[in-house]
Amino acid sequence: MARVIRRRWQPDLAAPSRHDGQPCEYEAYVPDLLVGRAITLQGEVAADIAEAAAAIARFDAEALSLSDTEALARILLRAESVASSRIEGLEIGARRLLRAEAATQLGEQPSDVTASEVLANIDAMSQAVHGIAPGDDLTVDQLLAFHRRLLSGTRLQAQAGKIRTQQNWIGGSDYNPCAADFVPPPHELVEGLLDDLCAFCNGDDLPAVAQAAIAHAQFETIHPFVDGNGRTGRALIHLVLRRRGLALRVLPPVSLILATWARDYVTGLAATRYRGAATSRTAQDGLNLWLGRFAAACRRAVDDAASFETRAQAIELNWRDRVGRVRAQSATDRLLGALLGAPVVSVNSASELIGRSFPQTNEAIGRLVEAGILTQITVGRRNRAFEASEIVDAFADLERQLASPEGNTRVSEPARRVPHRRAKR
Repeated sequence: MARVIRRRWQPDLAAPSRHDGQPCEYEAYVPDLLVGRAITLQGEVAADIAEAAAAIARFDAEALSLSDTEALARILLRAESVASSRIEGLEIGARRLLRAEAATQLGEQPSDVTASEVLANIDAMSQAVHGIAPGDDLTVDQLLAFHRRLLSGTRLQAQAGKIRTQQNWIGGSDYNPCAADFVPPPHELVEGLLDDLCAFCNGDDLPAVAQAAIAHAQFETIHPFVDGNGRTGRALIHLVLRRRGLALRVLPPVSLILATWARDYVTGLAATRYRGAATSRTAQDGLNLWLGRFAAACRRAVDDAASFETRAQAIELNWRDRVGRVRAQSATDRLLGALLGAPVVSVNSASELIGRSFPQTNEAIGRLVEAGILTQITVGRRNRAFEASEIVDAFADLERQLASPEGNTRVSEPARRVPHRRAKR
């Protein structure tokens, strides 16, 4: 049964005020185990879950039929990784991130600390998603490895890949949990709860979208790390969907929608934190409230990602009209497709990306500069790079669209900080 454990907080001598340094009582929440829990999907919610799964599968299948899905998958993965970072407060625009990424590829360590953390998030997300195949078992070690990559090179590197050994909390004071919005389980229970969570993720009894939603909520409730819980928990969504064979090539940017619907997201998670029996009406209603909201976020993410993919393909077709006749599989032909996923490149990175020689790639880049498709820029200290600004702008527009509660910033303003609307060219 889900319960709370009442404990007494002993103050830290470093507390800045007498109020923060007072001892107090607090309640840490301990959720039910997931394995063996009775879970009932209510009628409308079951239909919502089925529709969300169908939308994800359809988008994944349709993307596979397009000409260069790997490039589009990369840029959507970047969108999802940036979204996870935004929810955690790492604000960075697409152009700034892409230029920092290009500088890194040229061997420079970015001076932009925020960009470095977001790039680590992208790397960790990519490795995690591609490290699991349909039917594979998910393990606690995999979650720890993801977390280790996520925090590698950051100020919290000492905590990377380690289950917390102290009480943490959400909201309230930085110095005690007495007025916190939520206090996760005591640290000595975390390892057992993570073992149960992974065992639940390795089952196939529930629909995949429901399983991903429940796994994410449970992970956020356990809050097993000192930092990086949100990003790890959102990566878990995609690990479950991929393990179940639902999102194999393209990640719908669910985190961007969860960030936009922040209040509904938080209240949805809170609704899963019942006390007492899992079979109670409160427990079942709360879980179904969360499942319905999660399913809606999945459908919205698919719709917006599909519109971006359509726009990216239209941009490529326009480029090809502007360039004119291009020989199939030439450096220019391959670069036109690759720029969708890598809109800021150097000659070296582009050469590696398209598998053509430096001279061939340099010639292709020159041709695209002449056509107005690429613009020369400087990244890092003095490194020459080239930017396909139309795709960077489209990426920023996708962020703006996904930040609007109604999916249209002209109808409803963005719910969080996003890139400004660009001036018409």
